[in-house]
Amino acid sequence: MNTRILELKDKMKHKKIDALMVQTRANVFYLTQFDTNPHERLVAVIIFQTSSPIMICPNMEVNQVKTVFTDGDIISYSDTENPWQKILEYFIDQNLQPTQFAIETSMSWARMNALESVIEDVKFQEADSLLHALRLVKDSKEIAILKEAAHFADEGVLAGINALREGVTEMEVLAAVEYSLKRIGIREMSFSTMVLFGENAGDPHGNPGDRQLKKGDAVLFDLGVMWKGYASDITRTVFFDHIKKEDEEIYNTVLEAQRRSLLACAPGNPISKLDSEARSFISKQGYGDYFPHRIGHGLGIEVHEFPSLSDQNTDSLKSGMVFTIEPGIYIPNQAGVRIEDDIIITEDGFEILTQFPKDLTIVPL
Repeated sequence: MNTRILELKDKMKHKKIDALMVQTRANVFYLTQFDTNPHERLVAVIIFQTSSPIMICPNMEVNQVKTVFTDGDIISYSDTENPWQKILEYFIDQNLQPTQFAIETSMSWARMNALESVIEDVKFQEADSLLHALRLVKDSKEIAILKEAAHFADEGVLAGINALREGVTEMEVLAAVEYSLKRIGIREMSFSTMVLFGENAGDPHGNPGDRQLKKGDAVLFDLGVMWKGYASDITRTVFFDHIKKEDEEIYNTVLEAQRRSLLACAPGNPISKLDSEARSFISKQGYGDYFPHRIGHGLGIEVHEFPSLSDQNTDSLKSGMVFTIEPGIYIPNQAGVRIEDDIIITEDGFEILTQFPKDLTIVPL
């Protein structure tokens, strides 16, 4: 049985949980290495404390599931069959009667009701804390994949910069980024790619459109890829032809804020320090009102996962944690700068996974 399932079973024992069900794409992949977008269909894994796990999937997925899931039985169903009824029949056949059942808090009301119909006198509790604890620290295989994903993110930024020319639109540059990545094997981005020019970069989560590139514009790239089930996330801001004096001041402030946050990246330090180091510096420079988000977020199977790197998080950094550090300053309707890297905490400090240069860059005509 794979080590992740064994670790989960051990945690379930301490919590007196009889069974635990996962049905989100990320957690199914984490426990089985099977990755699919199930749409409305049920793809789930049920872990039992005292017996082998089971996997539930549509008939059309069985062949792929068999290549990765060998720890227990597979329950499959057609589009005209009720998977919950098949689960009930399996429980009866195997004489399984779990009463303490853990589920993800994101499970829909309809699915929870269906599960209640399968198990009599069941008491539900949340499974998220156990799963987050397992996924929080990455192992060596995960780290190797995350490094590869970060490299592809670097390549995406380079492709974007190479596509800049006067009059090109944000969407045309975005298309060049994603086309270049498709050509080298990337099937899926980790989120909607952002390419924002000039005043559009003043919105932290702006939407690319038909804005044309002009001389003196800031160009903000925020992108990431999914690679072997893991995400990357990078932001770089460059300038086209020349840079305005205030934009240069903003850029240097953000770069220094990131440097100060990175210096706090070491095992044992409180997570809150990473945010406060950057935020206090940005505030001292007079831009505190223009840094509206936390310093970063966890990174792994999902582009946003635990830990949340806010100034309210008093948890300590641990070796193997992977997350982003991404300070930013955004002046509405004027300009914006964000610099983001993917970071892993090591035994004696940190390593930056994304390697694209951060020196102030002016892209010539």
